[in-house]
Amino acid sequence: MSFLRPGGLTDTGMHALVCDLSGVQPSAATIDALARLAVALRRQGSRLRLRHASPELVELIEFMGLAEVLRVEASR
Repeated sequence: MSFLRPGGLTDTGMHALVCDLSGVQPSAATIDALARLAVALRRQGSRLRLRHASPELVELIEFMGLAEVLRVEASR
């Protein structure tokens, strides 16, 4: 399923998509996919909520300059 095409997750009218990043390996490809999804959701009036990211993944997001686009919620 493509998140970016009509009929994908962006056409559901939801307010936010929560993405559990537990066990996700930090890589440029991961960050790229998350950033593209965040932008697509934002264009549809929704947002991406990221949870349970590893410290390494958070560090990579910050290193790539995407901390404002890919905001990781603090663990509770």
